[in-house]
Amino acid sequence: MSEPIAPLPDIEAPRPLSFQAPQGDLALIAGSANPVLARKIATLLGVELTPAEARLFSEGNVFVRILENIRGRDVFVIQGVHYPVNDNFMELLFWIDALKRASAQQVTAVIPFFSYAKGDKKDEPRVSIRARVCADAIEAAGADRVLTMDLHSPQIQGFFRIPVDHLYGRLVLADHIASLNIDDLVVCSPDIGFAKEASDFADLLGVPVAIGNKQRLGHSETVRVLEVIGDVQGKNVVLVDDFAITARSLIEMAEVLNRRGARDIYAAVTHGVLSPGANERIQKSLIKKMFITDSIENHLEPFCDKIEVVSVAPLFARAIRSIHDRTSVSMLFTHSAAARSASKSRTD
Repeated sequence: MSEPIAPLPDIEAPRPLSFQAPQGDLALIAGSANPVLARKIATLLGVELTPAEARLFSEGNVFVRILENIRGRDVFVIQGVHYPVNDNFMELLFWIDALKRASAQQVTAVIPFFSYAKGDKKDEPRVSIRARVCADAIEAAGADRVLTMDLHSPQIQGFFRIPVDHLYGRLVLADHIASLNIDDLVVCSPDIGFAKEASDFADLLGVPVAIGNKQRLGHSETVRVLEVIGDVQGKNVVLVDDFAITARSLIEMAEVLNRRGARDIYAAVTHGVLSPGANERIQKSLIKKMFITDSIENHLEPFCDKIEVVSVAPLFARAIRSIHDRTSVSMLFTHSAAARSASKSRTD
């Protein structure tokens, strides 16, 4: 097992000089979808959340209001699009509109989880490309840029005509797994579609990668694992994915890995959606521990004992600081390359 990967730059480190002045005073708005994550980010940045309120009226209407002057300020509204998806999405649009009408200088929509990212293509007759519709709506509401994490398809960034900064939850998840010092570790993707991301995850840890091949039956959550490419015999394995809804893919893959001679099996997922029944399935499964981030706060049932939450607040705080200071956020994307280089140097 290689040494733990190098940590991301400290949020408290001296701030680099920018070639441009910041976009007015920094302001953070906490939407109703992610109040806890927003407070963590504010604490790391050393600022107070801007007073604001969101209400859901009895007939279902959403109402938002900013409670102090934000004219000329650089505003980041933190509002994920998870359950209740449509209420949260409409609230996000209303926040953007309210901020633009209140003369904010720049509005960044911080979307920890963008649920409609799953609707990224027209793969059946007469269906909507939902992610594109949502992107158009966010732009029409007046957002100047978007900050999000682990879109189901990174190409969705191209649906926007405004800047999109796309973060990767694997940075904090890999840091956490490295701290556990698990020996003989292999990273495994549950399907070919996530193979590149799994390879990047493995590079962060300096360990081998295995790839599963699964078949999904229609729109159901039923899956069938067809093959595993890679050696897992006698190895500890961490299954990685961008999100888990029913967790059936991960659970079935864990069973296949067990039959292939794997030892302890873990899972690391950025967005733990976890629909009703998922926690019970995970608790009864062969997965020893499942790590998820705090990108989603409104869960439909309590977590089982096997689930452990890792915060992405430091990742978002660094990105917000860089965007506000108009400095590069490349360190949030090149961390993998830096870790790979450090791992190679230790090996050499």
